[in-house]
Amino acid sequence: MIKYNDTEYNCSMELTLDIIGGKWKPIIIWYLGKSPLRFNELRRTLPKITQKMLTQQLRSLEENGLINRHVFSQVPPKVEYSLTPLGESLLPILQDLCNWAINYTNLIIE
Repeated sequence: MIKYNDTEYNCSMELTLDIIGGKWKPIIIWYLGKSPLRFNELRRTLPKITQKMLTQQLRSLEENGLINRHVFSQVPPKVEYSLTPLGESLLPILQDLCNWAINYTNLIIE
């Protein structure tokens, strides 16, 4: 049993999937691993995500310490998102998942 943020998890995988699971979080982390991006740049990169969902996912990733939200003091306001060192530590894992998908599709096609 693991306790994190007043929630009890049966195993570490359950906690992991709560923090980075879902349709959008891994993809957001992946693109922020390439370079910091502004909100609208992320929206263009992920055309199927709604503004509300992107906002929710970014807030969750920020609350869990995986991304930074940097607000520039200018008019109009500019906000840029980037990975924290903890977020960057997920990139090799996500790369392994990408490699797995390539191998999977190659096996299915053969």
